[in-house]
Amino acid sequence: GLHSQNVLKNGFSSAVPIELNKSDYSFEIDLMINGLENLEFLPIGKTTNVNVQSNWNTPSFVGAFLPSERKINDAGFTARWTINSFNRPFPQLWESEHHDVFNSAFGLNLLVPVDQYQMTMRSSKYGLMIIVLTFLSFFMIELFGKTAIHPIQYLLVGLALVIFYSLLLAISEYFSFDMSYIIASMSVILLISIYVTSVYKSIKIGSIIFSALIVFYGFMYTILLLQDYSLLIGNVALFALLASVMMLTRKLNWFDVLKPKTN
Repeated sequence: GLHSQNVLKNGFSSAVPIELNKSDYSFEIDLMINGLENLEFLPIGKTTNVNVQSNWNTPSFVGAFLPSERKINDAGFTARWTINSFNRPFPQLWESEHHDVFNSAFGLNLLVPVDQYQMTMRSSKYGLMIIVLTFLSFFMIELFGKTAIHPIQYLLVGLALVIFYSLLLAISEYFSFDMSYIIASMSVILLISIYVTSVYKSIKIGSIIFSALIVFYGFMYTILLLQDYSLLIGNVALFALLASVMMLTRKLNWFDVLKPKTN
């Protein structure tokens, strides 16, 4: 334990024999730690030098000080901090005073790469977009094909789209995310395509819906794999889709389209 809790509340300590003619002391300790999410240091020394090297390639540097030098690649990372006593809000020596040294902590978080649960959660966040795009495809078919679909049939298609995410999560418990995504998406795509082909009694319309769903789910899978450019690519694709719909419907008279039919 600690001999005093004025600075630190928990930990362990060891006695160091002090020699009058010796000013430098060194020590080394090996720690085996499981379940570590972050690693932080306190700049208590008059000059604090920290060098960290690891094979973890997804660090996130946090705290009151960022590393003065850092290098990150697929093989891991290296980082170096150099902090002197003038860069912190507490003195080198004090007595009978309280200073919160933890506000000056610095270090890094060990970010976990996207796993199957995070991928499933991210895919569910795009669920509304896939549903809207699918219903937009149905609406465009109704608009240009002069064929109406009942609201109950819209509801059934919507339920098939929603169950995709629970199906994806359940299958990913036993297979990889890639395989689970293929199985879940193809099951939903085939179900909706066969159902639409039967409702419209047209293989052509069923093929159009099948192709559209392939594009939608393939687009969502591409966004899920991207970590740095997912927001940019997603918004560019949505803008392109909106522009296409606007161009296709620019000559439509919406008053005639939305006017109730007598028959």
